[in-house]
Amino acid sequence: MSARTTNLRNIAIIAHVDHGKTSLIDVLLKQSGAFRDNQQVAERAMDSNDLERERGITILAKVTSIIWKDTRINIVDTPGHADFGGEVERILNMVDGVIVLVDAAEGPMPQTKFVVSKALKLGLNPIVAINKIDKSEERHEEVVDEVFDLFANLDANEEQLDFPILYGSAKQGWMALNADGPQDDMAPLFDLVLKYVPEPKTQDGPFSMLVTTIASDPFLGRILTGRITSGVVSPNQTIKALSGDGSVAEKGRVSKVLAFHGLDRVPVESASAGDIVSIAGMTTATVADTLCDMEVEQPIAADPVDPPTLSMTFRINDGPFAGQEGSKVQSRVIRDRLLQEAEGNVALKITLNDKDRDSFEVAGRGELLLSILIETMRREGFEMTVSRPKVVYQTIDGQQHEPIEEVIIDVDEEHSGVVVQKLSERKGDLLDMRPSGGGRQRLVLHVPTRGLIGYHSELLSDTRGTAIMNRVFHGFEPHKGKIQGRHTGVLISNKMGDAVAFALMNLEERGPLMIGHGVRVYEGMIVGEHTRGNDLEVNVIKGKQLTNVRAAGKDDATKLTTPMQMTLEKALSYINDDELVEITPDNIRLRKRFLDPNDRKRAERVKEAV
Repeated sequence: MSARTTNLRNIAIIAHVDHGKTSLIDVLLKQSGAFRDNQQVAERAMDSNDLERERGITILAKVTSIIWKDTRINIVDTPGHADFGGEVERILNMVDGVIVLVDAAEGPMPQTKFVVSKALKLGLNPIVAINKIDKSEERHEEVVDEVFDLFANLDANEEQLDFPILYGSAKQGWMALNADGPQDDMAPLFDLVLKYVPEPKTQDGPFSMLVTTIASDPFLGRILTGRITSGVVSPNQTIKALSGDGSVAEKGRVSKVLAFHGLDRVPVESASAGDIVSIAGMTTATVADTLCDMEVEQPIAADPVDPPTLSMTFRINDGPFAGQEGSKVQSRVIRDRLLQEAEGNVALKITLNDKDRDSFEVAGRGELLLSILIETMRREGFEMTVSRPKVVYQTIDGQQHEPIEEVIIDVDEEHSGVVVQKLSERKGDLLDMRPSGGGRQRLVLHVPTRGLIGYHSELLSDTRGTAIMNRVFHGFEPHKGKIQGRHTGVLISNKMGDAVAFALMNLEERGPLMIGHGVRVYEGMIVGEHTRGNDLEVNVIKGKQLTNVRAAGKDDATKLTTPMQMTLEKALSYINDDELVEITPDNIRLRKRFLDPNDRKRAERVKEAV
């Protein structure tokens, strides 16, 4: 027999990047009275991480709680990007209903599809909210049809296809059952949640809870969050953690039980089945473990997480400028930080290298996930070098398979030809090409993950910045063959010192430069792109030879073209296998793996011999 918890609802909000999910939660918090009238609240309060605010995306799943008509509603803000999908799959197990938030102009996008497919498989019934209806280019009727088609294609049952629809604008703070209004407040959304989302189903028996997310706190230590499946938990209770195979991972005592109230975690005396809480006191229990009473023997089944598709090598910074800008440079410190990250992020996999103690293989699901990790470490004061991303292959039935991604590109019609041509060169297959309104076309392709490394910047230059690309993991397929890499070589500094404008001016005809006047360089550092296919060693610190002879016009002002700006993502996709990106808190530099030219020639000969 299963008991039910009354006056409690658990919901997740699903939306594509930038469709207004976190803004919607801001409004829900304000209108439910979670904040004092005079309280200062940051915009997009749920994106608490600096990187989340800068990029305008949700990276980590977070829980908040509001009270409406004597019912507590736990709301989970899920990551909208497929690279952070490792979180999404487990989070959906905590909730009993989902709100699918869709932009009234853009319609459902691939990441929406990724998360919705997981939710529908779990049997969750969706509420569809059409957001940003105040946009001039909104087309809500067509978008509703697109959402219905998406659900039908994802094998939704009849109950799921009979979804309620709301229209509104999170920014303006209203939702209504009709597109015309009334434009009052969010009450229609709250009422729909109470009406359509079932109360949490629970089981009889002693305490058990599946750990869904993990966080660390400097005072409380490891904090494990999940939904209580059965029983009651309270501070000082003795519990154990069971691994997926039923073995005991650890035994411990609950030091604190934390419930969610607004944006805060608040200590409570006890929590009962159906509620989403955080538990402190365990030291080694992790995501997908079952926390339970001492008498429970059977762990709660946990979904397997999709495998990583990309891997990179993280190494210590062994360049001449090592240790001059960052405070954390030793391999031991880098290793501990990576292992700590892997504990909380199950989509990451860290492999220690037996041959080289100073390098670590880090595998994750997509470029964005790995670049966010690097950027976070960089801000914490780490110095390191990283290799070009490589795809993670799988052997199925004795044949090598590689990860394939579904890519959806919205582009002006005049540029669609060059986009299809470039992606077909990268072994992409065009599945669909149809007008998306306003003189634009929507292209749907299946492209190998390795073909997409570094393609985004090329796409923007081909389409004059007008294309929008979205991608989502599709599956593994047989290897598609060789893909042509970068066509150009690089300019390599052959001396250490400060770059001089006179030398850079004379090198501009060789190709675009990546550094400006006065930048410190070292031997083996990449300072520009060579217009031809081979690498060229150059001297960027050579000053002008001074003489006593004076002549009119001899000392004309040196004018330099603005150097190429290398962002982290651009640098990672630009380098070849024999090159590295050196990352410090202050700079991102490109360099050769072997700084000495003789070592480079030796490595080249070995490669040719193999």
